[in-house]
Amino acid sequence: MKTTTTRAFQCVGILAVGALLLTACGSSDGGGAGQAAAAGTFEGRGPITFVAGKDTTGAIQPVLDRWNELHPKEKVTFIQLPTDADAQRQQMIQNAETKSDAYTVLSLDVVWTSEFAAHQWIDKLPEKQFPLDRMLKPVVETAKYRDGLYAAPASSDGGMLYYRTDLLKKAGIGRPPATWAELKADCAKVRKLPEAKGMSCYAGQFQKYEGLTVNFAEAVNSAGGVVTDADGRPDVDTAAAKEGLDFLVGSVKDGTIPKEGITYLEEDGRQAFQSGKLVFHRNWPYVHSLAGKSDIKGKYAVAPLPGLSGPGSSSLGGHNLALSSFAGNKATALDFMKFFSSEENTATLLKEASLAPPYASLYDDPALVEQYPYLPVLKESILNAVPRPRVVQYGDVTAAIQQEAYAALTGSKSSAQALKDLQEALRKSTGQ
Repeated sequence: MKTTTTRAFQCVGILAVGALLLTACGSSDGGGAGQAAAAGTFEGRGPITFVAGKDTTGAIQPVLDRWNELHPKEKVTFIQLPTDADAQRQQMIQNAETKSDAYTVLSLDVVWTSEFAAHQWIDKLPEKQFPLDRMLKPVVETAKYRDGLYAAPASSDGGMLYYRTDLLKKAGIGRPPATWAELKADCAKVRKLPEAKGMSCYAGQFQKYEGLTVNFAEAVNSAGGVVTDADGRPDVDTAAAKEGLDFLVGSVKDGTIPKEGITYLEEDGRQAFQSGKLVFHRNWPYVHSLAGKSDIKGKYAVAPLPGLSGPGSSSLGGHNLALSSFAGNKATALDFMKFFSSEENTATLLKEASLAPPYASLYDDPALVEQYPYLPVLKESILNAVPRPRVVQYGDVTAAIQQEAYAALTGSKSSAQALKDLQEALRKSTGQ
């Protein structure tokens, strides 16, 4: 158990995260958060914290409110981190490296599981206490490390192509593009319409952050290449990978991707699409809920991502719930993880925020499909998704990808040189 002095020191070190943290660093009287249980014991009851990226949907707090109403002596406080995934990861790592008990349940990007588990920053979970057999297999795999369960699947994510149905129809285009060449050709037709004056063609997430890693990997995978092979060995200096990166670089050069597109994070692109600045937009399912409340309601739909010669491959996204190894009140935390990741609550988050649920049955529910017609596309995206490199040194790997992909996009390196340099950087990072 940490001393009061230790807890006070930790509070000073994390004041920048926000005032909400102070409640987690106070006295541990009555089995509070300061009484960290040993890994794997899941002991202690009382207040906990839930740590996640900023909730742009407004759907998370109502779920936490329901828990708090049912558990007035074991309330959960929501600590919201930046929207930037890299900043989220860094703050969670800083908390772990100081062995602070300020964070209890962590909402981890699915690709962070191996790194956090290998460093013993999160606890191994009792696998039989979670209904994994009812969940999509690719989603479950993201929560495991060395055959152990280190997180509870809470939401998945598959990239999809959002497109303006009204403009494609007016341009005489009967279906969304399945290839990159079709996307460019369709956009050229649409932009001739008076209604499309001033519109750009396409955007994803191309700022130098985790979103660029995702979009780069999708381009490589959609051209038939890989970033790392099945054994985790880098294999990115290939003709197929070059075709994928060339699509992105060429699209910036020819204006398919607007100049400002290389500054976009998820929210920037969503807002551009909703405000009528984009014909096509690559993003996650959460956009559907928000776009459906905007001026383009009823004027858009979703399709699989296009690829080089046919439908492309999404990177597998989503968030899992992990339990900080340094937290207290782990019995409460485990119960909260089961509650938050239940089929009932993930169905609510699907309805309220278009968050992709981990449960297979929800994608096949006729009533839900009628209400959310994008569900079959989303399920296909998840089942055919390619995981980002599942490596312990993920921070180094994603930093290298962002560095080299951004250099190519901005023209400071050729695609060939960027991929050559990336191959070498990944070899050093993975030791292979």
